[in-house]
Amino acid sequence: MRAFALLLFLFSTLPASAVEVRVAVASNFFTTAEILAQEFEMLTGYEVVLLAGSTGKHAAQISNGLRVDVFMAADVARPLLLEEKGLAIKGSRFTYAKGRLALWWPSETKVNEESLRNKAAGHLAIANPKLAPYGMAAVQTLKALDVYKHWRTYLVRGENIAQTYQFVHTGNADAGLVALSQIKGRPEKIWLIPEELHSPIKQQAVLLSSKQAAIKFHAFLRSEKALELIRDHGYDTP
Repeated sequence: MRAFALLLFLFSTLPASAVEVRVAVASNFFTTAEILAQEFEMLTGYEVVLLAGSTGKHAAQISNGLRVDVFMAADVARPLLLEEKGLAIKGSRFTYAKGRLALWWPSETKVNEESLRNKAAGHLAIANPKLAPYGMAAVQTLKALDVYKHWRTYLVRGENIAQTYQFVHTGNADAGLVALSQIKGRPEKIWLIPEELHSPIKQQAVLLSSKQAAIKFHAFLRSEKALELIRDHGYDTP
């Protein structure tokens, strides 16, 4: 009891920044990250502050001085770039999830490959391929199916995959190439894009500070409990 009381005292006297971990997280993973953060907070007592946004924008902001402790990206390239720039702790980069792309068409009774091949009208939402790995995967898919030239005129580009989902959800686009994790549980309205149609969506995390809270959160992401939660929300894990 005395040891526990001492621990509580130490936590209460530390400045907020010392017991807080700031995490820049890819938009597609934000909901899952919230659940992981809650679990981590219950286990450790540390507070997790999540900053959602496109992977490309986060990387640019970090390069320009944004102070975060952990970066949970939606690709490999940006964490690697930060590591090469000396902005991330060398050797801390790892794949925490593998994303899956899906075609979501709410008005259709059955969605499949032919949905992309046969539609002559309507608007298709994708994430900005310059900022979001899911957007790049969407363009690769359309080109692999040889339908990009048609859809190019009807594309609605979201800044990130969260905005892409909202375009479809609000009816501003008829369909969208979104993250499977966003639409899990609607099998009749989606077509899971075959992985061979686009580059793998490997989502990597990297440690940006040596704070104890950050180190513990980074380690937690590799725990079996965290991996189980990630799989439960529509992702594959390494």
